[in-house]
Amino acid sequence: MSVKKRLIAAALAMAALFMVAACGSDTGQSQEKTEISFNGSSTLAPVISSIGKDFAEKNGTWKKADSSLPDASITINVSSSGSGAGIKALLDGTADFGLVAREVKDGEKQKIKDYKEYKIGIDALTIAVNPNNPIAGIKDNLTSDQIKKIFSGEYKTWNQVDPSLPEKEIVVVTRDLGGGAHEVFQEKIMGDTKVTDKAVQAPSMGALVQKIIENENAVGYASYGVAKQNEGRIFALKVDGVTAAPETIADGSYKIQRPLLIVGSGELTKLQKVFMDYVRSAAGMAIIEKMGFIPVK
Repeated sequence: MSVKKRLIAAALAMAALFMVAACGSDTGQSQEKTEISFNGSSTLAPVISSIGKDFAEKNGTWKKADSSLPDASITINVSSSGSGAGIKALLDGTADFGLVAREVKDGEKQKIKDYKEYKIGIDALTIAVNPNNPIAGIKDNLTSDQIKKIFSGEYKTWNQVDPSLPEKEIVVVTRDLGGGAHEVFQEKIMGDTKVTDKAVQAPSMGALVQKIIENENAVGYASYGVAKQNEGRIFALKVDGVTAAPETIADGSYKIQRPLLIVGSGELTKLQKVFMDYVRSAAGMAIIEKMGFIPVK
């Protein structure tokens, strides 16, 4: 190759390198993100998914929701993997927000840069059995001590709970023991006592309720909202004489309750604020209530 041709080739290579660098700097000025991602609690995930669907159907594009936002389709991605996993997804940067159905621990808050918490509702854990379980016909209340004895395995058959009940094995159903729901149950009822190692661990609150529906000897702690969605298919018992109801959950007299939280890092972007405002609007609160939870604005 002649000297002249080598110089031309070198010049073209330098020009190509500059174009790549220039493109790189343009993408560094990336266009505003037009999707929001949530990950966490299997109780809260369907709520955010439903609100997101309603928001998208009403607006279609972000620009229609707010004229200062991009003219791009609204995308709200929601994944369900448990409260702890929601916190981890936020820390890893794989989700914009974590969905948590329990109090956030101090250690978790300290790990999240510029921690932000948005409480959108309150849930409770009902002690639920299959409606065909004989206990539903003779008893509508369990004490905290009885519940502890049932879930620890000290009571192994239903007649140990009440002599008039049949001598059938109690099937204890819980969420996975590392999940947010179980942490709440452990704190409010079990204390230092462990749940029986024979407990059936369900991967989601919906799956827990389904196991109660399928087995008349089963008992589990079903989310109040999910229990309301399955009214008639499961039977919720009072706890220490108190019925789980909106007023008793809101005032704290029903003891097994938990917050529904959206957890973030730093200030909301304009796009995120528009959606979060919708979550906490009358329309968002109505969906939370419709799904059986106690909305908090």
